[in-house]
Amino acid sequence: MATAMVIGAQWGDEGKGKIVDYLAAKADVVVRSQGGNNAGHTVVTGGQAYPLRLMPSGIMYNDTICIVGTGVVIDPKSLIEEMHTLESKGVNAKNLQISTRAHIVFPYHIRLDEAEEACKGNRKIGTTKNGIGPCYADKINRIGIRICDLMDKEVFAEKLKYNIESKNMILKKLYNMDGFDYEQMLADYLGYAEVLRPYVCDTNYTVQKYIDEGKNVLFEGAQASMLDLDNGTYPYVTSSHPVAGGACVGAGIGPHMMHNIFGVVKAYSTRVGEGPFPTEQCNEIGDKIRDIAHEYGTVTGRPRRVGWLDARAVRYAAGLNSFDRLAITRLDVLDTMEEIKVCVGYEKDGKTIEEYPADLKLLEQVTPVYRTFKGWMQDISSIRNYEELPENAKIYLEAMAKLIGVPIGIVSVGPSREQTIVLTEVF
Repeated sequence: MATAMVIGAQWGDEGKGKIVDYLAAKADVVVRSQGGNNAGHTVVTGGQAYPLRLMPSGIMYNDTICIVGTGVVIDPKSLIEEMHTLESKGVNAKNLQISTRAHIVFPYHIRLDEAEEACKGNRKIGTTKNGIGPCYADKINRIGIRICDLMDKEVFAEKLKYNIESKNMILKKLYNMDGFDYEQMLADYLGYAEVLRPYVCDTNYTVQKYIDEGKNVLFEGAQASMLDLDNGTYPYVTSSHPVAGGACVGAGIGPHMMHNIFGVVKAYSTRVGEGPFPTEQCNEIGDKIRDIAHEYGTVTGRPRRVGWLDARAVRYAAGLNSFDRLAITRLDVLDTMEEIKVCVGYEKDGKTIEEYPADLKLLEQVTPVYRTFKGWMQDISSIRNYEELPENAKIYLEAMAKLIGVPIGIVSVGPSREQTIVLTEVF
């Protein structure tokens, strides 16, 4: 049995798609375990960029089985559009599997997401307004509609009717907004059902079967550890559990089946939306990194907030996930920085904060304690061997590993599949 997992160690946008794409070259199966089309990965190969939302990154390999697992929430219209877009670029979805247990995003979820966010004013979360949170809320409230329901016309019609009636009442009475037509939505979604039906199966069964057969199975996380619903910077988090434990639940497997957990760490930090960000650089440094790296959201296009690497936050994420290795991405973005800083801890009123605070007021008031490194001031994008990296780049990487407490397994020096330095082979 060979399994591996790729988990974001910061606030998302670390480059997980590229790491999954690289590891998927030797994987037989790639599993997406949580999130929805609010999560974007971009895979670059052959000089072409492929933005992915719901599709596992392994879709780029013709013979790889790609599974959208139980913990994912699926907007069928968005998924079908993504399939067609990929097919127009020569990427076939023939090996796609969709979990019967995955929950479905509906237009009323999207409208409620927009309405709720608008009502919050300066307390807004900064959601993508794709209906992900309201869909997960229905799941928790046990009124959600699953893919297996969509496959049964009578069951689906009954559940949809109840939900539309209740959601239309909320939209009208609470938000003074128009509701939805039941017959039209029923017809639309039954049409989606026929397109998706060939791909639907019990993925809890198939994932366990593939592991038992000794196949190489790669688990792909969406979002990132610091956005975890329970352990992240709540309420400025996502609606699921993008940590290793959540991936086990969302894929339908037990924790003993999970090995080789990679924490993906961007060589600096970014964050989209609201919430505390101790190392944020609202200055020329932040602007420079954003421009070099083109730090704009894959799904939303929003400019990302940029800051120095927060090793204290990543060390917290390492404890949440039991990382076996780090995958460092976008190291090349720092090529022209004369000086690079890393946050090694937090202080408040001159006292060290040992834990990662749950209290956001405290987290907003902490002072980052920085360690400064000399930059390497040269282009590293063509380097493929760790020993050939500039000495200052190696000093920075090795300090990062020591501060976080996890060895480095992969270093990315550019966006394409080929621009990867591998220190530890998995499969």
